[in-house]
Amino acid sequence: MDAQQAQQRINELSEEIRRHNHNYYVLSKPAISDYQFDMLLEELIRLEKDFLEFSFPDSPTRHVGGGITKEFKQVQHKYLMLSLGNTYSEEEIRDFEARIHKIIGEDVEYVCELKFDGVAIGLTYREGRLVQAVTRGDGIQGDDVTTNIKTIRSIPLKLQGSGYPAEFEIRGEIIMPHASFEKMNERRIEDGDEPFANPRNAASGSLKMQDSSEVAKRKLDGFFYYIPTEFPGVKTHYECMQAAKSWGFKISEYVVRCKTSEEIFDYLNTWDTARNELPFDIDGVVIKVNNLKQQEALGFTAKSPRWAISYKFKAEQVSSVLLSVAFQVGRTGAVTPVANLQPVQLAGTVVKRASLHNADVMASLDIRIGDTVFVEKGGEIIPKIIGVDLEQRKADSEPLSFINTCPECGAALIKQEGESAWRCPNEAGCPPQIKGKLEHFISRKAMNIDSLGEGKIEMLYDNGLVHNLADLYDLTFEKMIGIEKTYYGAEDNKEKKISFREKTVSNILNGLDVSKNVSFDRVLYGIGIRFVGETVAKKLASHFGSIANLSSADYSALVEVEEIGDKIAQSILSWFSLPGNLELVERLKAAGLQFTLEESPGARVSVKLEGLTFVVSGVFQNFSRDDIKKTIEAHGGKNVSSVSAKTSYLLAGEKMGPEKRKKAEKVGVAILSESDFLEMIQT
Repeated sequence: MDAQQAQQRINELSEEIRRHNHNYYVLSKPAISDYQFDMLLEELIRLEKDFLEFSFPDSPTRHVGGGITKEFKQVQHKYLMLSLGNTYSEEEIRDFEARIHKIIGEDVEYVCELKFDGVAIGLTYREGRLVQAVTRGDGIQGDDVTTNIKTIRSIPLKLQGSGYPAEFEIRGEIIMPHASFEKMNERRIEDGDEPFANPRNAASGSLKMQDSSEVAKRKLDGFFYYIPTEFPGVKTHYECMQAAKSWGFKISEYVVRCKTSEEIFDYLNTWDTARNELPFDIDGVVIKVNNLKQQEALGFTAKSPRWAISYKFKAEQVSSVLLSVAFQVGRTGAVTPVANLQPVQLAGTVVKRASLHNADVMASLDIRIGDTVFVEKGGEIIPKIIGVDLEQRKADSEPLSFINTCPECGAALIKQEGESAWRCPNEAGCPPQIKGKLEHFISRKAMNIDSLGEGKIEMLYDNGLVHNLADLYDLTFEKMIGIEKTYYGAEDNKEKKISFREKTVSNILNGLDVSKNVSFDRVLYGIGIRFVGETVAKKLASHFGSIANLSSADYSALVEVEEIGDKIAQSILSWFSLPGNLELVERLKAAGLQFTLEESPGARVSVKLEGLTFVVSGVFQNFSRDDIKKTIEAHGGKNVSSVSAKTSYLLAGEKMGPEKRKKAEKVGVAILSESDFLEMIQT
């Protein structure tokens, strides 16, 4: 086959596969068998491999994945990605309608849509081709996850039809269908990993995976519901979505137009019940003004559009019987009481356990074994006990007491003044604390060792290979190959075994090696000093520059750091006072981890802002929020999060927070515009 023939066949296959993808993943009307589809795809992959000059970014083969993303760069949204105002009652819906009619009159049509429970995404298309996919983030900027989004087969990489703008953005929700969620969790259990708690968390975690071929295996899906840009000839939101559907986007079939409150409430009541029959999760309904000119007239608040509102379904509530109370020990030693319940269906899942939070909550509920308790899901995710049916309480029931000793290691529990949690003080010898610290260390925001997980950490610990963080870097191929874990299958309750195979071990060792390049602030966060979260770790790393400086700092030096108060300072001093922790740091240093802040050459540009503190608020023309903060630091200034009398300047962009402006004016802090700031650093 020559180049011309290859190009023609590649074009034919690409169009045919796009059509079959659309039929299967968007229309749910497959026209050929899975085997026939796979044969077409394999032929295209083979041809593109042989004729690389005809392999393009919008090829259907990109759905298979294969790209590796080491860092997800931050991208500023062209249009702010605002959240919706929430309501939980019909009365608030009527108030929303009244506000609409007051501004634009009586002739209003609404569109009601399902509120998908997933990850918000914005896709940008240029000349009909997908060029960028960005998560919501903080609404101002989000993560570029284009490589991973391209693996979702229901998302068109190249649009069909005509009439779409030369460049536009479409927004929607990335979800994990129930079937994909169940299969993925089965695989995770087989691999020794902890299963995900719910489809939303699974979708979010999948989008931030480094290996896009792994994302492809998770069978994510996406629905689209909003285009923030105008284009000629389209007068309503509904028309806009129908146009998007004709271009190949997956638009929900459960969309209705309503003229009256009664029609809206009929829709709400229908889906409050029918949601459990859907093959994916929703947590409410979105109500939008349909006419685009009316939307424009209504405008936006600082946080949300005035022309749309989200109706959240009330948490489902059921009753169950309390069978027992167990006590779990977390990473920091906090002991949490957990209610074991008679299994009961709640919001589409079987609930067997519910958190009781702490001793105070447990005492206030006065729950007793055998009680009939009321259970609901907070935020549709976490089951919680909200009360007891006292009429059904048995006469001989006895109050429950909180335990005095650790259920795992037997150490006497302690409770510090001002805290509600009882804790196990045996940090170095209590198994769940050790495993919890290891799991925190490998997490995405710390060392980001995605080849490890809770299940693999447990296997390594149970086989005596790791007892602390430094032990991870002593692991070898010979130590890990073939280690096993026994578990019982959920379907047949038969004993099964999983073991570390060659690929698993190689991935773990590679992940550990890559983690040696992780920056000092994330290493500091990862070692797990109590109260030192992600933000505090960054501030400490920036201020002290190295672990040596931090470990030798006294109380007064610590509290000089922005946002470091008595509680954090005391915790840091306590951690570094323990010989075992100092030994741990030395072992991690010897393993090659980063314990010094490496500034890029020329990071300090000048000292023009030396001694000045800035609060940054709003959206800027020449900078992202992060970039302007970095520019302040590059010229010697400091960023603080809230306005006080000690603040030098409030740097104000468009749509800045009104409360920050009020506070600045009240305490006499000067307000700088972006142009004022540029002049300050350039003169």
